[in-house]
Amino acid sequence: MVRDLKSQLLSGRMAAEALSFVHEGRTAAEPRPASTVILLRDSAAGPEVYLLRRQQSMAFAAGMTVFPGGRVDPTDSSIADSWSGPPPEWFGERLGCAADTAAAYVAAAVRETFEESGVLLAGPSNESIVGDTTGDDWEADRVALESRELGFADFLHGRGLVLRADLLGAWAHWITPEFEPRRYDTRFFVAALPAGQVTRDVTSESDQVAWMLPAEAVRAVEAGEMLMLPPTYLCCLDLTPYGTVADALAASADREIRPIMPTMRVENGQAFLETT
Repeated sequence: MVRDLKSQLLSGRMAAEALSFVHEGRTAAEPRPASTVILLRDSAAGPEVYLLRRQQSMAFAAGMTVFPGGRVDPTDSSIADSWSGPPPEWFGERLGCAADTAAAYVAAAVRETFEESGVLLAGPSNESIVGDTTGDDWEADRVALESRELGFADFLHGRGLVLRADLLGAWAHWITPEFEPRRYDTRFFVAALPAGQVTRDVTSESDQVAWMLPAEAVRAVEAGEMLMLPPTYLCCLDLTPYGTVADALAASADREIRPIMPTMRVENGQAFLETT
């Protein structure tokens, strides 16, 4: 992996999928909506990002280091009465989609962050946020959400919480290349680790978690010590200039959010991933 990802030689499973897609003339799968959250915390050396390494057994991005995130769930679109912060219409303008679709993306971002890290961007009022989510009762709700036994709206209602949309900043929009059998239309958000809350290695989808400086993550990928898909790598690279979490969050307000879908080129029997 190098900094210039405009043309990247694919290898392993991704190369096999890309070449098979071309040679067999497969139809591209429809991308599913998904949300990802770049969770940040300040350190003496600068902002750190929370990263998870996906289990080798996962069907998508196995062994890759990623941010917390996942697919939008049908229940994510029913949290309108538990919403605090900029309205869905505002997020729709930032994300380039309808207001109800944007609301589902934001809800999925908050839900998936809780499911995969134990961090909850919600509170009992518009000005407050949950201070501790490490108790057994919180863990029971987290597991029920992860298994879809509990809907996100019901979880918020049951605890008397409102989703704090004002704690999220839109950051990027990536669509999985057409050759992948599992594809996602993913909105990336940034958020600060709330005061009093701690991340927990709880999700069954990862085998390792860590807080890292974005520059350290970039160096590890370029040295071949860590595997990342281009969106994760480039988001880390984009975060390297910021000296504090507040700086990164402020920068999210002015970022251009445009859809990026890497394409594939075959040359001399080799597959290349191209990002513009």
